[in-house]
Amino acid sequence: MSNIVKQQFNEVAKHYDEQRRGLIPCFDDFYESAVRWTLVESESPAILDLGAGTGLLSAFLLHKFPQACMTLIDFSDDMLAMAKSRLGSFTHVRYISADYTAFPFDAKYDAVVSSLSIHHLGHAEKQELFRTIHGILKPGGCFVNADQAAGSTPSIDEQYHKLWDDDVEASGLDSAAIQASRRRKEQDRNAHLLDQLQWLEDAGFRHVDCVYKHHEFAVFFGRAAH
Repeated sequence: MSNIVKQQFNEVAKHYDEQRRGLIPCFDDFYESAVRWTLVESESPAILDLGAGTGLLSAFLLHKFPQACMTLIDFSDDMLAMAKSRLGSFTHVRYISADYTAFPFDAKYDAVVSSLSIHHLGHAEKQELFRTIHGILKPGGCFVNADQAAGSTPSIDEQYHKLWDDDVEASGLDSAAIQASRRRKEQDRNAHLLDQLQWLEDAGFRHVDCVYKHHEFAVFFGRAAH
């Protein structure tokens, strides 16, 4: 992941959560879907959160699975500091400051999750990461990726961006926050929805689907083979 992206997220860390609801028009449904589709059988699952940021998705999951052993990995130290503050009351939480595309994972997980992170990778990197994720899941484990997807045509993609602009302008966020978000979006490398589903299948996942979608915001699901 690029140093530009890392710098941008370090800069915005202090205000990231308070802005996120305004920047994600479908915030509640988006995160609820990701949590609902984190399907595990254990009452104390091992869950890995890739690009965990301030720990928002991890917090939602820990409320669903309070006995979970949670691992958060992110390359922004400032973001992880926010996560540690948020999740301080939970004892089974590990924090890793690293680039998850290069980290040598040595554990197996019941679930791997991610939110609004993987779209920053190049398409070949996404495919390689999906293979890595499949390899670190326990048999039958699930991968839930709440992320962004490009429109099926340039015209659809353009309309997605217009609708997002309209929504954030009406959100009440100040103009500086909106402009900073637009600059961050310049680093996005959104892939088409159908391509991402195919890449998950190519990586070995089964029962692959897009289980939620609102314009460019999509939640992808897949299970590792038993």
